[in-house]
Amino acid sequence: MAVRITDECISCEACASECPVAAILEEGHEKNPYDDIFYVKPESCVECVDHADAPRCAEACPTEGAIVWDMPYTTDFNDYYASKNEEGVYKIREHKSKGLMLPSVKAQKFIAAVSMESRENGANVGDFN
Repeated sequence: MAVRITDECISCEACASECPVAAILEEGHEKNPYDDIFYVKPESCVECVDHADAPRCAEACPTEGAIVWDMPYTTDFNDYYASKNEEGVYKIREHKSKGLMLPSVKAQKFIAAVSMESRENGANVGDFN
């Protein structure tokens, strides 16, 4: 997934229209596991690689700490995403023939310059230069 929306989200909708891959779902969407905040589909987020220099959602977000780094959506973190999906943290799409769209099925691009420490700590994406 690369980025995650936290409970700091005020549901202002500024981020959703900025996403070049339509990875952000509004509150109440049937594929959003949360009732009161927006949600980034981890299997779709590309951290705006090939679209912008930094995640456009974070640039549009008026609330500091609402959009934070998460682990890259790569095979190295397949177990991480599988377990978080089981816990209900994520609601990863299930494909009819491919099954759960985990990184082992379709890994996503990510910004390699973001440190693992920033990702592990859920650092604010808006602080990325």
